[in-house]
Amino acid sequence: MPALRTRILAPALAAALLAAGASQAQEAARQLAPGFTARAAASKLVVIPADLELYSISAGGVVEPRQDWTAAAQMNFSLALARQRARLGAAATELSAAQLDEFGEIGALHRAVANAIAMHHHGNLKLPTKADQLDWSLGEAVRPLKERTGADYALFTFIRDSYTSNERKAAMLAMALLGAISLGGEQIGYASLVDLNTGQVVWHNVVNRMWGDLRNVEPANETVEAMLKGFPALQGEARQ
Repeated sequence: MPALRTRILAPALAAALLAAGASQAQEAARQLAPGFTARAAASKLVVIPADLELYSISAGGVVEPRQDWTAAAQMNFSLALARQRARLGAAATELSAAQLDEFGEIGALHRAVANAIAMHHHGNLKLPTKADQLDWSLGEAVRPLKERTGADYALFTFIRDSYTSNERKAAMLAMALLGAISLGGEQIGYASLVDLNTGQVVWHNVVNRMWGDLRNVEPANETVEAMLKGFPALQGEARQ
């Protein structure tokens, strides 16, 4: 009987492993541009300050921006990125707030492209010319950033995070008891590695979930870990 069970289960296990491998390959295809596997060992990376906003959700479901939460989140996110020095590379630098003002249009362009990538690869809006490959570019718009910083790559991040008030949580509980579904806060984030020599998006990751908290240091570290999942290593280093 054990031998028979093994003969029955072995093909199913093999099929499950093959399916898991195919799923991982598809995820890698969505994350990495065709032909790209790692950054050149001597390449320089510039980190663009996060395009980040936090919101509260009132008892009535009204979403309101919170400047105090956003300011705290900017600091926590920046500190969490600084802890990722081993992953980003020793040559990584961060664009200053003054420099960021010069490149506001590039940030807006990344936001638009990142939204399109998320909708195509992770949503229901499929573009026939893109297939399953990460084939997207910011074009010549990144050239001034290249000339200003001398970097080979730029890391862009975009986050929108919302949190329910205590009154909203109580209202959600009451609605749940009545059988209604009411959504609470949500954390949506995009991270993109852009080749500043070509404008090509060579790596992209999406975080879309109903948890996460950038208002405090330790949860912010976890969010950064999630956003940098699969971030391309420098050549000769292991990809994380």
